[in-house]
Amino acid sequence: MGKAEVAAYFHAIGRDDLQVLEFDVSCATVELAAAAIGVAPGQIAKTLSFQLKERMILIVMSGSARLSNRKFKAAFGEKARLAPHEAALALTGHAVGGVCPFGLKTPLDVYLDQSLRKFSHVYPAAGAGNNMVRVAVAELPGLVDTAGGAAWVDVAEDADSE
Repeated sequence: MGKAEVAAYFHAIGRDDLQVLEFDVSCATVELAAAAIGVAPGQIAKTLSFQLKERMILIVMSGSARLSNRKFKAAFGEKARLAPHEAALALTGHAVGGVCPFGLKTPLDVYLDQSLRKFSHVYPAAGAGNNMVRVAVAELPGLVDTAGGAAWVDVAEDADSE
């Protein structure tokens, strides 16, 4: 999966105005993505996949935020464990570096971290390690590929004050 599948997802939900931005360089890390688009790392919306006992979930957070194990356990009742790369690819259809909450292969619960709320717009990956999409933070809950939209959580600690 990649750019075409994410663009098809946006089309299916009536959001052809959301353009997948493709780059000639890798955007597979927060630092690379921020440099490619010319924004602060905090505006990159990283999507992390976590394996819970019974299911895999996605959490989208600011690129400058770090996961708080204490907050994660309080929110989900168990220790944070990143999903293996193969499991993330199998369930999302997106390889690590391009994992995003759009156009998922399998329905997953998606959570948006409060660290995103300090920005008007963020840039999540869009299915591949060299593309992103500019999204208004206020619109994110209704754009993610999950039944009923995404829930907001507070599981991050900001690494800086961007």
